[in-house]
Amino acid sequence: MEKNNPIWGIDLGGTKIEGVILEGANDLDVIERMRVPTEGDRGYEHVLGQIKSLIDQMSSKTGLKPAFIGMGTPGVLDPETQTMKNCNSTSLNGKYLKKDLESMLGLEMRMANDANCFAVAETRFGIVKDEVPDAKVVFGVIMGTGVGGGVVVDGKALYGRHGIAGEWGHNFLDASGGECYCGRLGCVETVISGPGSQRYYKSLTGKQERMQKIVALAKEGDDAAVKTMQRLVSQFGKGIAAIINILDPDAIVLGGGLGNIDLLYTQGVVEVQKHLFNPVLRTKFLKPKLGDSAGVFGAAIL
Repeated sequence: MEKNNPIWGIDLGGTKIEGVILEGANDLDVIERMRVPTEGDRGYEHVLGQIKSLIDQMSSKTGLKPAFIGMGTPGVLDPETQTMKNCNSTSLNGKYLKKDLESMLGLEMRMANDANCFAVAETRFGIVKDEVPDAKVVFGVIMGTGVGGGVVVDGKALYGRHGIAGEWGHNFLDASGGECYCGRLGCVETVISGPGSQRYYKSLTGKQERMQKIVALAKEGDDAAVKTMQRLVSQFGKGIAAIINILDPDAIVLGGGLGNIDLLYTQGVVEVQKHLFNPVLRTKFLKPKLGDSAGVFGAAIL
């Protein structure tokens, strides 16, 4: 698309729905950006209504009408059944979200997992473009309340036969993580997510602390916090090494709240090397540049 053909993106989150209109697919100049609450607890039909309301408001304010809309979702559109799956916003699971929105709005929707949108945006316009401009393969990581990932090859998201490419958060990592909401034991998400690390700290101290506090306590030398961070870093190394051994990406971008932890870029990289099937680790580990804009920008690029 050219600059004079604006593109629309929607980022459907658990608490908010964000919309953006950009000047074009190669131009991050924002024409309009707006948010409405998701209010997912009011049910699937209400969420559809909130999406339509957001689009209508943006259209009314700008006088623009979308030819199609790209949308990032908190789960996956199954390519076989065309229903949503693996959504932590559970009211979406099993629903024909794409079909229902297209029917409601009268236009084409292009959908991808929010981690894919994040990875595409950081590759095309963010930190990867700045630091590794010749990157062919990029892995985008979301580490926060959960753990997700997206794969980008030659600037485009990879979806896979089941639509789950990049979902490393549900690979087995360590049984100490306990049961996962997906029904399996010891998933990456149960071990190195924010809640996973907080549970481990509580098992050592009996205290419930947020991740930011645990990171600060570790810097002060608190024994339980130090052990929690050591566990996070060592298990991160195991989990990411498995991804590199399979994909061998040029760059890995660490998004989500835990992506701000400096130890992952130093000691974490050392831990990755211990499990790598190569004598040298050349993959670049990068902090994202676009912040909370990455998801909605990536959706528009769809």
